[in-house]
Amino acid sequence: MSDYPKNSIALQTITPVAHDLGAFEVRRAIPSRQRTMVGPFIFVDQFGPAHLPAGTAMDVRPHPHINLATVTWLFEGAIDHRDSLGSFATIRPGQVNLMTAGTGIVHSERSPETERPGGPHLYGMQTWLALPDGKEEIAPAFEQVTALPLVEDVCASARVIMGTLWGQTAPTTQHAATIYAEILLAPGGTLPIEAEADERAVMLVGGEAQVDGHPLALYDLVVLAPGAVLKLQSETGGRVMLMGGEAFSTKRHVWWNFVSSSRDRINQAKADWQEGRFPKVPGDEEEFIPLPKVATTVSYP
Repeated sequence: MSDYPKNSIALQTITPVAHDLGAFEVRRAIPSRQRTMVGPFIFVDQFGPAHLPAGTAMDVRPHPHINLATVTWLFEGAIDHRDSLGSFATIRPGQVNLMTAGTGIVHSERSPETERPGGPHLYGMQTWLALPDGKEEIAPAFEQVTALPLVEDVCASARVIMGTLWGQTAPTTQHAATIYAEILLAPGGTLPIEAEADERAVMLVGGEAQVDGHPLALYDLVVLAPGAVLKLQSETGGRVMLMGGEAFSTKRHVWWNFVSSSRDRINQAKADWQEGRFPKVPGDEEEFIPLPKVATTVSYP
């Protein structure tokens, strides 16, 4: 993930003192010691918007994951995905890549060759979903889903990426109950945020928007109080990601690209990567990201 071009990655949850709802909580990042997850979401990475110089590209070298599922969603650009199952897919806006690591998977993410001569444009999201108890060690899998439902109103639309929202259900596999959607608000647009999920959060990724009159800051993750009935609105137009789902009762740990309920399992994965015991990525076998001495993504000392 550290190879992605980024502007800012801040996951925040906001608590406005002017509201009596207690409906917001502000977080600088997840995972953190204060909050590890929002529903199954345990990591959120906003990369771009970026226009890379001509002849350059995004090249995220092969790297491993365990006990999680990655979800890649693009607003602009294209990414070639390759993994150790032999999967190859080019993701573009409107499609979702879901890669389930389970017992362990290795993948790379690179700009397509056709995008490189003029300099790739790139803007999107990658999130990690912790796998629930009893499913952490399932078999690795990959799927790309294109037939995603669109919910439309006069000044608002929402693409349902995962789960059921506003009466529409995405066909994307869920390992735990999950909601995930991209919301586009035209000037003056409003949309109710459904309250059924155990935990919910929103992130403004473009333009301007508010939740019940509370302004959202760009790239802040705003965690919403459970059960609060809230309204998303925009005066000038905006793009917002909604995510959340089932609250986990068992703690999850994060170290680098590894997520697990067991620190021992993470330590085993570290040793396996260090010793070359993970499988290779067919077609991308010459490079890899070494195990870091100090992980930048970590939920425990």
